[in-house]
Order: sequence, then C-alpha cells, then structure tokens
Amino acid sequence: MTPADLSLTVLRAVRRAVGEGVLPAGAVAAAGVAERVTVERPRPGGRGDWATNAALRLARPAALPPRRVAEILRARLDGAPGIERVDITGPGFLNFTLRPDTARVLVGRILAEGERYGHGDALRGTQVTFRPGRGPRAAVVTGTVVALLRAQGARASVGPDGTETLRPLPATGPVPSDDAGRWALLRPAAHDRVLERAPLLVQTEANGLFTVRYAHARVRALLRNAAQLHLTAAHEDDPAYEDDPAYEDDPAHEDDVHAARLLAALGDHPAVLEAAARLRAPDRVARHLEATADAFLGFQHTVLPLGDEKPSAAHRSRLALAEAAGTVLAGGLALLGISAPAYL
Repeated sequence: MTPADLSLTVLRAVRRAVGEGVLPAGAVAAAGVAERVTVERPRPGGRGDWATNAALRLARPAALPPRRVAEILRARLDGAPGIERVDITGPGFLNFTLRPDTARVLVGRILAEGERYGHGDALRGTQVTFRPGRGPRAAVVTGTVVALLRAQGARASVGPDGTETLRPLPATGPVPSDDAGRWALLRPAAHDRVLERAPLLVQTEANGLFTVRYAHARVRALLRNAAQLHLTAAHEDDPAYEDDPAYEDDPAHEDDVHAARLLAALGDHPAVLEAAARLRAPDRVARHLEATADAFLGFQHTVLPLGDEKPSAAHRSRLALAEAAGTVLAGGLALLGISAPAYL
C-alpha cells in the first residue's frame, strides 16, 4: 500500500462517517479534506509506518475533540485492506501499521504497472495552460511540469493564451538538449541557482545525475547476470508466485535495513509525483530519485548469490525488488525528459 493508496483509504473512511451522519459534511469541506488527505511518516512520538493529522483538521469544524474524531475514523479503518493496525497517538494523530505482505504487494504493483507506476488521476478535471517560459530554464521547467500534471490526470499545455506562469527564472542561454543540461536546470528548486553542467559530466558519487543513472544501469546489469545464472525475479504471473512472493522481509538477514529504505522510497514515489505536480516542483522528483538510487546502491550487493552460494527463493525476491527499483528510476527520469541507459 502506497501513501496515495492509504490517503484514499482514509478519505473513504471520512466519507463513510459523513454518510452515516457521524461527521457533518460541512466540517469535511471546511477542513479541506473533501478530496485529499495528507499521509506522512510518523513524527517523534508516533508509531507504525504512516500517519495522518486528518482527525485534528476535522475536529474544530466538526465541534468534536480531536481524539473523538480519531476514534470515529479508526473504527472505519480497522480491517481495511493492507492495514494491520491503527493507533491513535498524541492529541489525535492516526498511525498506521501496514500488513507484513505490503512489500510483496508493492513490488508486484510496480512490476505490473511498469514506468507508469505513480501516475494517477488525482488531478483529473484540472485544466492548466501555461504561458511560454522565457529562456531555457523556464522552458524546460514548464515543459516538465506539464508532463507531471498530465501524469496525474490533468489537462495541461503551453500556449500564448496561457493563464498561469511559473516563477520567473533567468532568460539567458540556449535550451539544453542533453541530459546533463536538463538535470542542471531541473534539480535545483525554483529559488536556487542552476547547477554547473561540467561537474554533471563527471562520474562521481557527488554527481546526483550519475548516481541515479548508475543505479538504473546496475539494475539492468543484475538482471543480465541473473539470467546467466538462470535466476529470474518472482512475478505475479509466475506459477510459483504464491510460494515465492515478490519480496518478503527476512528478519534474519543482516541487510534488511537497506531493503526497508528501498521499499520506503519506492512506496513514496506516487506521493512525490503528485506533490511535484501540484506544487509545480520537478526538483522534488529529482531529489527523490537520488534517495531511491542511494537506497538501492546500499541494497544491491544482496541480490545475487555470492561465491558458491546457490540461487534461492530469497534471491528471486531480492531480484524482484531490484527490478522494481530500476522501473521507478527509469519512470522518474522519463518524466524529467532524461534517458535511463542500460550501460554506463
């Protein structure tokens, strides 16, 4: 279950409470949760995998104590698919612990959806036309924002009759046609200076573009090496899938911390894409790809058998997780208009 999935689950619980007359419909609109609920990692004092402050936001317009609203929602969230437990912490935060098979489901979903994983219809019905950007940075950022909006179901375009303009950006130099040039313009936030292109051509750990593309190339290399070992990733269309899930945590494995980091990054991907579209901020996608690449590079050495070790179901599971990471990296780069080479 991704943050976007969990957000929809909470939203359904809110609507159910309204339908049952437990929460007033006006309170939902006043609280700003009629169409979207924010889900984030638990704050200090919280617990579980994810948390939301929806009950706190609903409490005042509903004229109810926050913990009472949280109890109302928890009663309608217990037993929801993918959720193992719902706790109430602090003044009324809802904390979610996901089912242990969530990792398997997440990896299976990524492999099934491919590079469109994270695309959705959160902004369906939204129509935006941007004025053409003046200069290379404005042009590249505007075009990328259009791609992000379309990936979330919005109707977005660029035209002379546009009604929206992105934050003014420097209007000098030609529009870059290479990957390094695009990354130099997209990676910084709108208020930051563009990156220098030359360092982005050097293959070092300090180069975020290289790290992301190298991680993707490593995934492709692992898949090629696995094929030579007659080792394939566990997919849902595999007859042995039920006995050999795409990925399950192995508490005895010393590198589970790396798998957990990678799974968290992959699970965050849909929420990152949606936020980047809503905020017109492609730099969020670039930063998330860097975090995903770092998590994968810490995990990669566990994927294939070492020495005389024989391929096992665990290796098939890790290979599926690696393939899912490569899929997310390729999809994110594609939205930024940057290639994801299989060899570096």
